[in-house]
Amino acid sequence: MNSTSRFSVQDNVIRAENSALVLIDYQTLLLLGIQTHDRSQLTRNVVGLARAARTFEVPTLLTTMATRDFGGPLVPELREVCGDLRLGTRTAINPWDDESFVATVKQLRRKKLIIAGLWSEVSLSLPVFSALEEGYTVYFVADTCGGNSAEAHQIALQQLVQAGARPRTWQQLLYSWQRDWARLDTADAVQDIIQRHGSAFPPSAIYAKGLSIGNEDERVLQVPRRGLRPAGMGR
Repeated sequence: MNSTSRFSVQDNVIRAENSALVLIDYQTLLLLGIQTHDRSQLTRNVVGLARAARTFEVPTLLTTMATRDFGGPLVPELREVCGDLRLGTRTAINPWDDESFVATVKQLRRKKLIIAGLWSEVSLSLPVFSALEEGYTVYFVADTCGGNSAEAHQIALQQLVQAGARPRTWQQLLYSWQRDWARLDTADAVQDIIQRHGSAFPPSAIYAKGLSIGNEDERVLQVPRRGLRPAGMGR
């Protein structure tokens, strides 16, 4: 029996079938304003998240602000992953004040919203507060955002938790969607995403993958017998 059958469809775990992803203001010029985190790492994190959502066919919505002014275009790495998705643009600081954005969110027909916004105190906080007021269950992706100061970033995340939003990391979401390594249709893609965008890939998975290749690789991965030493090393 497939082990995935034991999971209840009513459980509280995020699943690909009950969630939607909203990516807000991941723009080249706005990225320059992030002072609390390594910008390259933030970019890798959100691209990993976007790739995961595409792998599991999680509905994804992108929105940007003032792209021809101070915001700049969507970051190129994210465009490579989501280039076929419609990109919504707006002038409202809070996306929830944009009627087109709200209408698109409603069309997703998902009550669990995963929101990732570039600026913790603006792009992330404002729409999360609004979504909570509208009755959505909201998860925010804590390692895909930053602030213009450490204090602003920390206060923003504290306010979100106090308001009832649930923090996650992008890799937590990836593994929540995968659920079971018996899901072979996505297992290889998940491992590839972790290798490309994760801070570290589980050594056990690399070891196990090597063992499955064949006898020659098995011999390479064997632990040396006790007493053997590399050439040139004394006892």
